[in-house]
Amino acid sequence: MNLESILVRHLGLTDYLAAFEAMKAFTDARTAETPDEIWLLEHPPVFTQGMNGKPEHLLGPGDIPVVQVDRGGQVTYHGPGQLVVYLLLDLRRRKLGVRHVVSAMEQAVIGLLAGYGIAAEARQDAPGVYVDGAKLASLGLRVRRGCSYHGLSLNCDMDLAPFSRINPCGYRGLAVTQLRALGIDDSLEAVGQKLLEQLAEQLGIAAWQQAPAALPA
Repeated sequence: MNLESILVRHLGLTDYLAAFEAMKAFTDARTAETPDEIWLLEHPPVFTQGMNGKPEHLLGPGDIPVVQVDRGGQVTYHGPGQLVVYLLLDLRRRKLGVRHVVSAMEQAVIGLLAGYGIAAEARQDAPGVYVDGAKLASLGLRVRRGCSYHGLSLNCDMDLAPFSRINPCGYRGLAVTQLRALGIDDSLEAVGQKLLEQLAEQLGIAAWQQAPAALPA
């Protein structure tokens, strides 16, 4: 396989911890010949707290589990109806810096929204993508041994109420939105395909192949 191309896994609804452990195992086991991968999935309800996350931003998680993770940033929420995209890339091989990948994720979401005729923007003070000041997409990466994992989450058609149980990404009172509220009712699969195309353009990925719809062994 051409190492400049990529494998794509459509994983559907996947337990967060299972995906998290699989990302770490994949990154630890990969070699210079391991193809890069992108995973598209959803998670059951879960709050994830970044490495420097402050407990005061968890206002009242209630019955939703909280998982400590090794990405940057503060606390965020994942749930059904949110598209999650994990980027398992060998940054050294692709000659990419972390800032470039973060910008590529932001610009991919902005490009996706532009295709629907909606203006979105990134913010330097609070990484992510926003529409009219409300957060639509969250970003978080971890780089180990020159390789990235974690990625982005895009609110599509979900229950936004759990965001009120936290200060999203550490910002008190931060408004959140989703594609449905913006008049976009495409399926997660359709949105995922369009976002994948935008990411490929931003990251210089010329081609991709479908991988089995299961976490790598």
